Amino acid sequence: MSIQKYLAMALCCTVMASCSAPKKVPYMVDAEGIPNEVLSQLPAAPDPVITPGDLLNIKVYASNPTAVAQFNKSQYIDPDGKIQIVASNNNTSSTSNESQTDYYLVDTNGDIDFPTLGHIHVAGKTKQQIAESIKDAIYPKYIKIVPSVDIRLMNFKVTVLGQVKSPGVYTSSNERLNILEALAKAGDLDIKGERENIMLLRTNADGTREIHRLNLHDRNLLLSPYFNLQQNDFIYVTPNKSAAQNAWQLNPAVTTTITVVGGVSSLAGLIIGIINLTDK
Repeated sequence: MSIQKYLAMALCCTVMASCSAPKKVPYMVDAEGIPNEVLSQLPAAPDPVITPGDLLNIKVYASNPTAVAQFNKSQYIDPDGKIQIVASNNNTSSTSNESQTDYYLVDTNGDIDFPTLGHIHVAGKTKQQIAESIKDAIYPKYIKIVPSVDIRLMNFKVTVLGQVKSPGVYTSSNERLNILEALAKAGDLDIKGERENIMLLRTNADGTREIHRLNLHDRNLLLSPYFNLQQNDFIYVTPNKSAAQNAWQLNPAVTTTITVVGGVSSLAGLIIGIINLTDK
């Protein structure tokens, strides 16, 4: 077989590879084929399950604010019966500006230190469960009116690393984030990211860890229980074969040898070309 035929075959292979590459880029191929009745039955994104290290903002409300002031961090009743706020610099102030010290940090035992009630175990519970337990502890033991308890998770975050354009730690103010939103915050995968093998590392409230693999091509990702993320989830985008090959480095001596051989081959090709022209 002539050299020209070898070159033609190599060119064809290159063109075919470039044509098949786009098939590996789209997300959730044929997702519109999932029946609407299946999508409508998907459960809503679950409430976050509280874990050690979480930061909670807890407020207790009632029709009589002074009755529940003792249950709100940094609040107290002055001799005149008015609610006052303890500023973060330990000086009293009537302002209501919040700081990090107004929040509750869940300790390594999964507890928070709550005013009047003392230590409350919150790890492994949802916000609603914690709110109900606080309300039951307050009423009717301390007050005669039913309070309402509002809880916000202030540090819902996930970490995205690997073959994305902007790796980092990303937060969500509404305590909700799915895998696509997290990747969008990280600028999406670059062209060298492995879309069929996204690693999700999750640490549960009891300290156990799970590892799951997600396929962005698969339309069933929408149906996966891991489509919606939990706080502190870790996402790693594996580099594809192209990225791995580019990251591989040869020994300098081998690199030099290849360069020399390449130069000799180029020179030989030039000589052959000149001979062929001369023969014509």
